[in-house]
Amino acid sequence: MRWRFIFYITGILIFILGLTMVFPLLCGLYYKDQSIIPFFQSMVISLTVGLFLFILFRGQSGGHISQREGIAIVAFGWVAAGMLGAIPFYLGGVFDTLVDAIFESVSGFTTTGASVLTDIEAVPRGFLFWRSQIQWLGGMGIIVLSVAILPFLGVGGMQLYKAEVPTPVPDKLKPRISETSKILWKVYALISLAELALLLLGGMGFFDAICHTFTTMPTGGFSTKNASIAHFDSLYVDTVITIFMLLAGINFSLHFQVLKGSTLAFWKDPECRFFLGVVLLLSMLVTVNVFGSVYEGIGDALQYAIFQVTSIITTTGYATADFEQWPAMTQLVILFCMFLGASAGSTGGGMKCIRIMLCFKYCYKELFQLIHPHGVTRIKIGGKVVSEEVMRSILGFLALYMGLFVFCTILLSSMGVDLVTSISAVASSIGNIGPGLGLVGPADNYSIIPTSGKWLLAWCMLLGRLEIYTVIILVVPEFWRK
Repeated sequence: MRWRFIFYITGILIFILGLTMVFPLLCGLYYKDQSIIPFFQSMVISLTVGLFLFILFRGQSGGHISQREGIAIVAFGWVAAGMLGAIPFYLGGVFDTLVDAIFESVSGFTTTGASVLTDIEAVPRGFLFWRSQIQWLGGMGIIVLSVAILPFLGVGGMQLYKAEVPTPVPDKLKPRISETSKILWKVYALISLAELALLLLGGMGFFDAICHTFTTMPTGGFSTKNASIAHFDSLYVDTVITIFMLLAGINFSLHFQVLKGSTLAFWKDPECRFFLGVVLLLSMLVTVNVFGSVYEGIGDALQYAIFQVTSIITTTGYATADFEQWPAMTQLVILFCMFLGASAGSTGGGMKCIRIMLCFKYCYKELFQLIHPHGVTRIKIGGKVVSEEVMRSILGFLALYMGLFVFCTILLSSMGVDLVTSISAVASSIGNIGPGLGLVGPADNYSIIPTSGKWLLAWCMLLGRLEIYTVIILVVPEFWRK
């Protein structure tokens, strides 16, 4: 493995991240708040570190990126982003401890949305803008963004894309991977602009509108308000954000097809039908459960149920109600949504609908073969046969996901955290969701978690964002051997 080459690429990523700090710096200058100096210092640090690595290891560009190198670059790139993203928070005194600053930064870049801030509205706007911006960058992936730039430096990016894009089978929309990443970013930006315009039309202020746009499209969930979306108390705002959470939870290659004129792309895709069908079914189930017991009117029950289910299943994590106070069955449905997640190829987290679909198909195949032991059956999705290689990868992923969930839950509970909080906090962190149950419910935050628990949950966030394998493989000895 070419370590000099890996540090060279990591330097480019750090330099790009440093450049993006100019936007919260300008925001701080506009509002004349206390974020100006911390962002200037952070920008200088990031640009200096990135430029140093770039110059020191320059000449290492060119050639094919191996699978191991791609995995290492993605893993190191996300860790570096989480660390450097914490610098403005720490220098600006937003958090008293470095671990809290890193937790917030990692939560932002991984689009988890779990926060340790106790009074969000008291934080200067420059920091709130940065907090939202890192979610928007993390949503489609700073690695995918860089893939569009690396070809100009003589570096191919397919291995980076395969390690970064959250889907079992990455969709190449164009023959060249750099063209694919550019298309994805254009679609991402276009939908973001549409949401921004609609929120502004609804009377939301520009700062709040752009920050919530930045955290809706990546299914991140950071808000500029202590009460999250409930602060606006608006059916219009709830409806707009619900629609764009659903759009963010759908495979972005389908958005591209729709924009190209294929109006039935959503309907033709079996995973999209499954995803939207599950959202509808669970929303109706929760509506029936909270109607009468929590909300007197069917309209209110429907509004709040649809929003909460959509928010959790797309792993956005916004809240318009404290679902911890809802009936036990609804809380179990919410917990189920944390594991299910959105579509592959979306900005959402969780296990992904396509994996759950294929797991069900695999189980049915096994039952079928018990009845017809000599029968030949193949697993298909969308009329295409799913290879054994893909099925092995998916079953291995699901086993690792649940195994790590149990392991991390035991670890967190051993730190003195109660069982309900431990289960939901780990599920929420691995699924990149944000709010959970117990002490980390939608009306609470993660400040109550002990320091060692915050490090554990930050690691869980990276596990979920990089689809388990990219992080876990780093602890396998064979990965480091020649």
